[in-house]
Amino acid sequence: MQKFKTTVAAGAIGAALMFIGNAAAAQDAPGEGVTLKMARPTWDTGWFHTEIYRQMIEELGYTVLDTLTLDNPVFYESVAYGDVALWVDGWFPLHNTYRPTFEGKAEIVGAVAKGGALEGYLVDKASADKFGITSLDDFKRDDVKAAFDRDGDGHADMVACPPGWGCEINIEHHLDAYELRDHVNPIKAGYSASMADAVAAYGNGEPIFFYTWTPNWTVNELVPGKDVVWIEVPEVDLPEELADLEDAATMEGVEGCVSDPCMLGFPANDIVPVANTAFLEENPAVRALLEAAEIPLADIFAQNAAMNEGNDDIQAQAHEWIANNRALVDGWLEVARAAAQ
Repeated sequence: MQKFKTTVAAGAIGAALMFIGNAAAAQDAPGEGVTLKMARPTWDTGWFHTEIYRQMIEELGYTVLDTLTLDNPVFYESVAYGDVALWVDGWFPLHNTYRPTFEGKAEIVGAVAKGGALEGYLVDKASADKFGITSLDDFKRDDVKAAFDRDGDGHADMVACPPGWGCEINIEHHLDAYELRDHVNPIKAGYSASMADAVAAYGNGEPIFFYTWTPNWTVNELVPGKDVVWIEVPEVDLPEELADLEDAATMEGVEGCVSDPCMLGFPANDIVPVANTAFLEENPAVRALLEAAEIPLADIFAQNAAMNEGNDDIQAQAHEWIANNRALVDGWLEVARAAAQ
């Protein structure tokens, strides 16, 4: 009889320990059994922080399928319908034009980086000094157009944004607002290839004119104030959906700008996650992680520069970043796990 009681007690203890073990495992891996799709943008300067978030989400037990590379319009439709769960490359206010597509079905949650994402137009410093270029208006001058006309069509050639990018909308608006259609030719081919061509031209001593944003490898390769300068717009003129942000399109302390404050003509952006609302409601651990995590812009700059130099093992770079910031990441993961309890 005593043996039977001992056996029952041992069995109960074993069952209790198993239950506790399963509960602990569930707390450590709240995403176990859940599969999701993430997206990343067509610009490769966003892939590093995408991969960091992907690896952190996997540490919560989620199975993350191969990351999809999507244009802006496709992503915002896909996240609204739940075809993808999220990306961490919303640029706002630049992407305000897509809000009607996703609001009510998906939402901005947290921030990868606040405020430091700049946009604007640059020319090589030697040409800016030689021709006295300080504004887009200077590209209406015949001598300036001739200097930057690389294909002989009488227009200054400017590396712009491919179709479907949010910056394309703003640049197209500027070409009309500042009456530049007869003076500037926007190059809309693949951005990385076009900029690589511009960098090569700069190395050969040729004038270059381009749009860029930060963080981006371009400002590591062509340093503002040394190799290139930010130039100003004639006046701030934004698309309708950004019109209430005119004050934010002029900024103080922009290194390498021809003037301070600098009228870049683009509001500073936050880089933010955008996620399907239904997915977030079912997965509070992911919501909490997105709200807690952030990546220093300096680290994104550094990776972008390394990538441009040929180190394009983004998975390894993200893994190394997590290892180097283990205590910080563990804190974010603990917040996420607590939200799932």
